[in-house]
Amino acid sequence: MSTDDLTSLRRRFREAYGCEPAGVWAAPGRVNLIGEHTDYNDGFVLPLALTRRCRIAAAPAAGRSSRVLSLQQEGIVEFDAASVTPEDVRGWAAYVAGMFWALGQRGLEVPELDMVLDSDVPVGAGLSSSAAIECATGAAATDLGSLELSPTELALTGQRCENDFVGAATGNMDQLASMHGKSGHLVFIDTRSLAVENVPFDLPAAGLALLVIDTCAPHALVDGQYAARRSACEQAAQTLGVQALRDVAPERLDDALARITDPTVQRRVRHVVTEDARVLQVVQHLRAGGDPRDIGPALTQSHASLRDDFEVTVPHLDVAVEAALQAGAYGARMTGGGFGGSAIALVEADAVDQVSQGVRQAYAEHGFAAPQIFPVVPADGAKRLD
Repeated sequence: MSTDDLTSLRRRFREAYGCEPAGVWAAPGRVNLIGEHTDYNDGFVLPLALTRRCRIAAAPAAGRSSRVLSLQQEGIVEFDAASVTPEDVRGWAAYVAGMFWALGQRGLEVPELDMVLDSDVPVGAGLSSSAAIECATGAAATDLGSLELSPTELALTGQRCENDFVGAATGNMDQLASMHGKSGHLVFIDTRSLAVENVPFDLPAAGLALLVIDTCAPHALVDGQYAARRSACEQAAQTLGVQALRDVAPERLDDALARITDPTVQRRVRHVVTEDARVLQVVQHLRAGGDPRDIGPALTQSHASLRDDFEVTVPHLDVAVEAALQAGAYGARMTGGGFGGSAIALVEADAVDQVSQGVRQAYAEHGFAAPQIFPVVPADGAKRLD
């Protein structure tokens, strides 16, 4: 965030509340390189934190309740941090109020705060704009309340906010990526043990770029589609007698599928097991200093699996991936929960314009609205800016 942006955010805080903020905290959105719909199966994921982030200017509340203003929304939302319940706050502010609730569920005495929120993480693009709000809110609340939580504990608090306050049955990847991001590195997460490892991914040094293709076809995870896939995975694990699908070894996949009678559930299982294997393959290659170009096929295989086995892509995503590959990308895939959102493409740095134009042309030919396309690099996780 530039000095001018910080100055502007502080000014908006003064205009709203008549005093200076105690500080500004920020947390990034994330894009997942590979490892989709594996996090709630105790599996492996490999996201990166983005330079696009949510920023919150905050100070102890002037009154007896908390207030939050978003520069992207209308009006100020007010709630009691110590007693707020999931029924009290809806919409975008639920991600803020829910963090106070989730901190309280940990037995922590949460402070009442006045806040101004500003975010440049695209909403509905599958880039975890919600996790960015949660983690920035949590960072501000724990700092100003002198609450001692580790980055992982704060991430899990964000997950509880999303699951139990907002009502989205997501895993823990988004918040862990937002908290543990590191410039020039991916965030390799074992979602069962919560072990986190930063894996080198220096795209500029390799002469590469990672493009995010925001399809502008917004997705909604608080619906039956996401929950249905999660339920199918849990039922399959129970049938197979394992704690989670992460425990099905790739070499035993055929045996496992033979024990499941529902062909739809078979496809869901096949995706999760093969996707975990792809994540481990990519991590092993990058850990050893391998050329990032070589991971392209794994990205494309991941998309095919999400399209055919997990069935969470939509035409906007499929067209974006196919067009990027035809224009020279090493690999491409949808990213995020699916049903809209974004795709990613790994390309040569000097081919960004070529691939972007190829995708835009394909969208125009299909009658789709123009996508938003921009390069991303791994960035640092949540922190106080001043």
